[in-house]
Amino acid sequence: MNLLGLQRQFATAVMAPLAPARGEARTFIKPNGRMTPLERLEIYRRSYWARVLDSLLDDFPGLCAVLGRRGFDRLSKAYLSELPSCSFTLRDLGSRLEAWLRDHADFGGENLAVALDMVRLEWAHIEAFDGGTKKPLGPEDLLELGLEMRFGLQPHLRLLELQYPVDDLRIQAQASRGRVRPALRRSGAPKPAPIALAVHRVESTVFYRRLDTEELRILNALRHGSPIGEAIALMEGSPNMIETWFASWSQLGWLCQPVNGEEETS
Repeated sequence: MNLLGLQRQFATAVMAPLAPARGEARTFIKPNGRMTPLERLEIYRRSYWARVLDSLLDDFPGLCAVLGRRGFDRLSKAYLSELPSCSFTLRDLGSRLEAWLRDHADFGGENLAVALDMVRLEWAHIEAFDGGTKKPLGPEDLLELGLEMRFGLQPHLRLLELQYPVDDLRIQAQASRGRVRPALRRSGAPKPAPIALAVHRVESTVFYRRLDTEELRILNALRHGSPIGEAIALMEGSPNMIETWFASWSQLGWLCQPVNGEEETS
């Protein structure tokens, strides 16, 4: 067996949810004076699983609060068994979790809809934390807002439409390291209350900011390359909020130059 083949076999054994058969371990690991091949392999396999399970919990404390620790552990092991890490960084562990949970709805139980909203929020949180930042436009760039002007939005900014107010629950879960399940049991899961949400970063801290529905609509239009005139035309309410919103977006540093007229996706 060449080195690449050995590395792949070892990685497969380490990332397996269950220990390989004793005879299989002997094919690529030698015993030493104190441990069998399987015992030596188990050191790495258990360390790997402890690390990835802890990492997923660190990234998704809100989901743990929705499902409870037992339900979250059950989901984590099933998800990582079916979709093991394929990235050099643990940051990407949860990148496929939303799609996986939609296909494995039983793991969400009676709170599936809340769990899906929470996964979307928590993945947006990860992307906002390490997403790129461009030089923001200042007030002097916004003195005259012509209808044909186009703006880009900061790459780290994520815009969400959610059916449940999971932002508050996530903040509680983060503060208590996911231990808000008893409160859920007493009061029940959050009731449906659609919200529009911006997930953004200031220096090294991620914040959530609720948006007006039309504010979200305009931001999405700008992100997809629409000039200001077309974006404003989407409004159904009072247009006198436009200046207030642009002033707020400028203060938060969300606006930047568009990237060669290309769309930026959230």
